[in-house]
Amino acid sequence: MTIESTTPPVRALAPAARAVEVLGGDLTEGSLRRYLGGIPGVDAVGLEQRAAGLGTRSIKTSSKAWALDKVIELIDLTTLEGSDTPGKVRSLVAKAITPDPSDPATPRPAAVCVYGDMVPYAVEALGPHHYAADTDAGIAVAAVATAFPSGRASLPVKLADTRDAVAAGADEIDMVIDRGAFLSGRYGLVFDEIVAVKEACRREDGTYAHLKVILETGELNTYDNVRRASWLSILAGGDFIKTSTGKVSPAATLPVTLLMLEVVRDWHLLTGEEIGVKPAGGIRSSKDAIKYLVTVAETVGERWLQPHLFRFGASSLLNDVLLQRQKLATGHYSGADYVTID
Repeated sequence: MTIESTTPPVRALAPAARAVEVLGGDLTEGSLRRYLGGIPGVDAVGLEQRAAGLGTRSIKTSSKAWALDKVIELIDLTTLEGSDTPGKVRSLVAKAITPDPSDPATPRPAAVCVYGDMVPYAVEALGPHHYAADTDAGIAVAAVATAFPSGRASLPVKLADTRDAVAAGADEIDMVIDRGAFLSGRYGLVFDEIVAVKEACRREDGTYAHLKVILETGELNTYDNVRRASWLSILAGGDFIKTSTGKVSPAATLPVTLLMLEVVRDWHLLTGEEIGVKPAGGIRSSKDAIKYLVTVAETVGERWLQPHLFRFGASSLLNDVLLQRQKLATGHYSGADYVTID
């Protein structure tokens, strides 16, 4: 697979402009409810059959090395545990900078993802390897915010959480939606919170940290809800829609990711704007990750196989990919002790 060279026009719309344009100038709770309620229902059987079919696609052996390197480039290397320490974050960053000490040609992950209070340690440890917008190079720092993973906090607390992470140097914010509000039909509340968090991502120089909106699809219960929540999150200003926190089961699944990719495709056809997708939680093997690459390429096109449009949220996936790369290079599998735990 190769990345398509044609770049479609992109219109970066502000949250209110996004919603006003799509809703026809009537941005109210009622219009939002009518719009989301009018989205066609999901053919669950058809969706799952298509995902299963894409999951059985194989790639040529000659393309496997490319696919493994591409998976690494799309990983948000993650540690989100209550036991996280500055030392553990530094170890994670060291692994991101040098994933395989035996092979300097190994690509680096797109980002490291940590709790907000760990951002300063990640930024410090990255040093010159920290992402720079002017060169579009380096490893980004993503921070979970807004009372992750439950989202159960007041809006002022969520906004302070976000601002603190951005001020500390976070390049990306992974927020969680209020699933209780969404499931009870209070779409306007969810919309307003996403808009407010997006504004809290604003830096002093007027630029914004990228906003990934976590739907926690395992708690949304139906594919119809996932589709509505995806549209709502994009309308409100999300740069990415993300499946899960990784703390709820089921987390990322191929059918749910396919559905979210279809929403992103439809949004692009409607507005010309490109939105990213991030499946997170439960993707541990190279074999499974490659299924997602195929699904992306077949649904929205190979252009989306870039860090600003697709990510894997994972902690253990990188190790399996490194072992598979070593197998391709040497002809045999290395033991698990050939890769670091963190």
